[in-house]
Amino acid sequence: MPLPATDTTDTTDTTDAIGVIGLGAMGRGMASSLRRAGYRVHVCDVRPEAAQAFAEEGGVACAHPAEVAAHCGVIVSVVVNAAQTEAVLFGEHGAAAAMAPGSVFVMCSTVDPNWSVALESRLAALGVGYLDAPISGGAAKAASGQMTMMTAGSPDAYAKVGGALDAMAAKVYKLGDRAGNGSKVKIINQLLAGVHIAAAAEAMALGLREGVDAAALYEVITHSAGNSWMFENRMAHVLAADYTPLSAVDIFVKDLGLVLDTARATKFPLPLSATAHQMFMQASTAGFGREDDSAVIKIFPGITLPQAEPTP
Repeated sequence: MPLPATDTTDTTDTTDAIGVIGLGAMGRGMASSLRRAGYRVHVCDVRPEAAQAFAEEGGVACAHPAEVAAHCGVIVSVVVNAAQTEAVLFGEHGAAAAMAPGSVFVMCSTVDPNWSVALESRLAALGVGYLDAPISGGAAKAASGQMTMMTAGSPDAYAKVGGALDAMAAKVYKLGDRAGNGSKVKIINQLLAGVHIAAAAEAMALGLREGVDAAALYEVITHSAGNSWMFENRMAHVLAADYTPLSAVDIFVKDLGLVLDTARATKFPLPLSATAHQMFMQASTAGFGREDDSAVIKIFPGITLPQAEPTP
């Protein structure tokens, strides 16, 4: 459903225009979900060819974030981290200066919750609304509009973006009336995701070291009490010897680092998170940082990993 009209002095009609900045594995699918829902979607990406490819399917390609902001009353940012979000908003041709009063910025990255709280205040000083809205679910769910959003923000922000959130996600959790809780819940999710991937890799590595057939082990575990979503999903990548980065090792170096930083501030112990973080750090240092996060299994010595089937 189209958004209600925004309070803007710009003559451009922004009532059903939404901007998406960042067309990676998640952002591309989210932009497509919005377009299917009837929104006019303006996009930009550091790779101009990605924006142009989306334009060829019915979107509008923009050269930079400020151009997106000139046309859209809502901007959804789907970049990797806080530094990239800073660049989107306040860098050269940044969106913040071009956003009309009453516009809303939806931040979907995994970031330090304290940074998200501060960003809400910075944008409020410009008359811009803010939604702390990290996402989860993977590329396939983003493309089908079935992902999860962990959100927090003012009632005014929700009123202006509610229809768009429903177009992008099957589950939109409202966790508070100001920024912070969305990012806190997301990093707790990442704690579990990272630990589960590390544990899954450790289990598969032990099986390989003990001479168990990898496919048989996968079949048994995925039908037993020891299974987890991450084991089932990520160890399938290992079996296929496909380390194409849907979510990279370095993502968990960053995200588990945020988890540990948050806990360290209140001297809260996280022994499993710390161990998993070291495992991903080791994989990154070994040269696997840009590979799929399942490549953390490559740190284990003395195992022979499954090989890809030869192309006919």
